[in-house]
Amino acid sequence: MRQNVFPPGLSRRVVAGNLLYAPVVHYVLGEHVIIFVSGLLSRDAEGNVVGAGDMGAQIAQVGENLATALGSIGANLGDLVRTSTYVTDIDEFFLHTDVRKRYFGVALPTSTTVEVRRLSDPAFMVEVEGFAIMPAARLIREPV
Repeated sequence: MRQNVFPPGLSRRVVAGNLLYAPVVHYVLGEHVIIFVSGLLSRDAEGNVVGAGDMGAQIAQVGENLATALGSIGANLGDLVRTSTYVTDIDEFFLHTDVRKRYFGVALPTSTTVEVRRLSDPAFMVEVEGFAIMPAARLIREPV
């Protein structure tokens, strides 16, 4: 019932030759699919930082990455029911609510935003993890 998914278009985090985590894990429970998306950063497909020093650009890249993660199994941003957001400057984050709304406004998921001292690399300013639910009929059985 559980499947780990490594969507094309998202970088794979490898440290010392070990893959650290699956970006997407989903469970089919009856007529629904429960989807967990790991914390996503503003990385491009090659793992490079996008929008260094620009939180708005980083929020947009994270939104794109989340859409890619969900889309790889047939879900979309409208299926989000919960997000957890970690930012290095909460005041700066609230200056970019328009960017966040562009990606998350369609679902208006429950949400928690927390300011943290630092993320996994000092260049990152925002990280978002997601939880979504969708009808099992939309599940792409062989993720793209």
